[in-house]
Amino acid sequence: MDIQRDLSRHPCFNKEASGQCGRVHLPIAPKCNIKCNYCDRKHDCVNESRPGVSSAVLTPPQAMVYMEEVLEKEPRITVAGIAGPGDPMANWAETHHTLKLLKERFPHLLFCLSSNGLALPGHVDELAEVGATHVTVTINAVDPDVGAKVYSWVRDGKLILRGRAAAELLISRQLESVRLLAAKGITVKVNTIVVPGVNDHHVGEISKTVAALGANIHNIMAMFPTPNTPFAEIPEPTKDQIAAARQISAAFLPQMTHCRRCRADAVGLLCSDRSGEFSDMLRACSKVVPGADESRPYVAVATREGMLINLHLGEAWAFQIYGKNEGGLFLVEERAAPEPGGGPRRWEELARVLKDCRAVLCSSYGETPAKLLMERGIMVHGCSGLVEDGVEEIFGTGDLTSLKSRRKGLSGACRCSGGSGEGCG
Repeated sequence: MDIQRDLSRHPCFNKEASGQCGRVHLPIAPKCNIKCNYCDRKHDCVNESRPGVSSAVLTPPQAMVYMEEVLEKEPRITVAGIAGPGDPMANWAETHHTLKLLKERFPHLLFCLSSNGLALPGHVDELAEVGATHVTVTINAVDPDVGAKVYSWVRDGKLILRGRAAAELLISRQLESVRLLAAKGITVKVNTIVVPGVNDHHVGEISKTVAALGANIHNIMAMFPTPNTPFAEIPEPTKDQIAAARQISAAFLPQMTHCRRCRADAVGLLCSDRSGEFSDMLRACSKVVPGADESRPYVAVATREGMLINLHLGEAWAFQIYGKNEGGLFLVEERAAPEPGGGPRRWEELARVLKDCRAVLCSSYGETPAKLLMERGIMVHGCSGLVEDGVEEIFGTGDLTSLKSRRKGLSGACRCSGGSGEGCG
């Protein structure tokens, strides 16, 4: 059977499999590149089940450690997915590296991800290469006038758009994503969040449009009013409203009716989620330091004056290299960075310069260099704060929560004081 069209083992795409086949969501993608008016990821409770929340955020190597422990405790897992807590494509370096590691270590699993579609079209070929089999694209409108009411803003690279222009760009990317994924033979599910008075009249048009582009199934979900969001006062759609929307959509696509609106760290069967039970294990894995061996005894830091982590990876003219022994941290040396320019060759040279480092700390970073460095075993962390604090954490627990929480809007995981895996709005 073609694994890309194999619905039999994916519980979200096949209701009949949901009682025997499980899934695990690996929370490795904290950043998000759009702001939906129904979404708030600033807090987390293990008793709360909704997208956008996670009890911790993992690096790709940590995700492999977690994956091994999950499979040992829950062997019914057939699908490894990435669903946030932000958008996987807004964290492409981490997403790509995780999928590559999954393919190497767990080739028997299906691999899927969920995305808003904004940054998806440019990565469809790579997704197919690393073995992604199922992709969900959340599409809440195909009319920009409707979409302008759903989204507060859209960030495309450094450009931030609002209103109709934001919705127009996002919708065009979403529809292109569905077309390209279907052309690659990747199974496509479209999620639509029904917001009464905003897009409830528009669901049939969404379904008709995406069906023509090759989508395989439509998942129509009720919006849950979330405090502190623009849609907080809009009532949740009734069961009759959702049923009516599904009936209209069913004329164009098969319907998913068993969705559990899973967390970004969901694990287990859809009917018996174990994310609360596994939350301590997830947090423990977020503090392990994979790859901390004799071949990589150092940590590199991009710093302007030697005290703070305050340089973008691409702007660093040199990196301070730190080690640790029984006496504590010590500065090994300062190494010159490769000269600017040269495209990927520059980052290949940087990987050679830092080949004995397990991680590099910087204020922020670009997608291409992070992807290349991670593939060569050097984790890239976007954070701020004292150099000593960051380096100490890398040598210790590997938990950069307090440092990354200051980098809202930049690379790296942002988490609230409650310890959640909050994205970078």
